[in-house]
Amino acid sequence: MRPLMCSLRCNDILLGCAFLTSLLMDAGCFFLFPLFLFFFLFSFVFEGPNTGRSMASTEDKAASKENASSWKDSFYNPRTGEVLGRTASSWALILLFYLVFYCFLAGMFALTMWVLLLTLDDYVPRYRDRIPTPGLVIRPSTLDITFNRSEPQKYEVYTKELENFLEKYNDNVQEMNSECTPGVYTKKDEDQEKMDKVCPFKRTSLRFCSGLTDNKFGYPEGKPCVLLKLNRIIGLMPDGDPYINCTIKKDNPVQMHYFPREGKIDKMYFPYYGKKAHENYLQPLVAVQLLLTKEDYNKELSVECRVEGCSLRNNDERDKFLGRVTFRIKVVE
Repeated sequence: MRPLMCSLRCNDILLGCAFLTSLLMDAGCFFLFPLFLFFFLFSFVFEGPNTGRSMASTEDKAASKENASSWKDSFYNPRTGEVLGRTASSWALILLFYLVFYCFLAGMFALTMWVLLLTLDDYVPRYRDRIPTPGLVIRPSTLDITFNRSEPQKYEVYTKELENFLEKYNDNVQEMNSECTPGVYTKKDEDQEKMDKVCPFKRTSLRFCSGLTDNKFGYPEGKPCVLLKLNRIIGLMPDGDPYINCTIKKDNPVQMHYFPREGKIDKMYFPYYGKKAHENYLQPLVAVQLLLTKEDYNKELSVECRVEGCSLRNNDERDKFLGRVTFRIKVVE
């Protein structure tokens, strides 16, 4: 019986070694194979002899059960001093093996992560997605704006979010920003790692939707403002003159005001070079004020805004937010 168990044990070791060999060869890690082989042999050395003892202890336990009829021997055998089929020295050796083995795995993981981090650039992601067109984002950050214009507590959640969002566009926050040439891309020199020049975006350009003259953003009057911005994409330089255009799906059109004028997004805010390389960068905004009338109250209106006037896509059916955004608004009187 003991030769058969040893034969099975050897077959398991050989199969394990063959599997690890193929795995390491596929991964190109030939130099790691001797280490894994050492651990397998180490395990076999301390497990092999114990197999015989395990068989002997199994026979002893069977005899003990026949003689003493005690199931406790399977947990602790007082005659051999074994706990769960192992002696104290056997437990110490197997725990030492697994301690060394898992420490080695942790060290190998740390080494591979360190090598991987050496290949990464501090300013530009190594891998980027294939999305050439940014998504369009709305503030307040909801696609369903519903409020009663006569109850301030109903729309304060929107106005407070807009006020908090626009704080980083205050003039005192942008004191270090430099004036840029409108209509011209703001690029860095080829030998520069970081972009030192950051174009300011004046909050006053949003006029009635800036929150400077009306911190309620037109919500009490039933003429709410929403802010739109493009997501950041490193190196994006849209051609043409991009602007935001919004439409409402209803029979009677709703008048809208765009700020800056005509909803234009100036090219001087492009390209973007990344969070580390382009510190303090501010995305340009477009504010849209919906001039709703009493006829539009108590109705759910669907508003769709798109980026137009450039090569950025806005009609991808697989991604409803690529270059566009659709939201619902309902004003209750």
